[in-house]
Amino acid sequence: MRDFKGLKIWKVGFDIAVNCHKISSKLPYFERSTLGAQIIKSAFSISSNIAEGSGRNSTKEYLRYIEIATGSAFELESQLLVAKEISTALSILIDETLNLLKEEQKMLHGFTLALKTSSL
Repeated sequence: MRDFKGLKIWKVGFDIAVNCHKISSKLPYFERSTLGAQIIKSAFSISSNIAEGSGRNSTKEYLRYIEIATGSAFELESQLLVAKEISTALSILIDETLNLLKEEQKMLHGFTLALKTSSL
């Protein structure tokens, strides 16, 4: 069993989830239940999959959860770009979150490569 809370990729993913909750709650009312819900789901999926994967017994299983987290990170990027167009009042918070997200995507990619290398 691995301690996911000590991983920087989990910490950044957690910060992204908190930011996305703030963004979703400030979207126009009619967007909260659609785009807002999708943003929250994707954002929570990143850190949640990192955590869930850390509890798996094999590197292969762990890698699969990191790959799912990576997919959620790219899905979230698309959703945040839409949100930025819809609500320009949130553009500063969205830009901050997109910057964190880019960092997260790079770290997830590097972590994936490290896991693949360690399982050879």
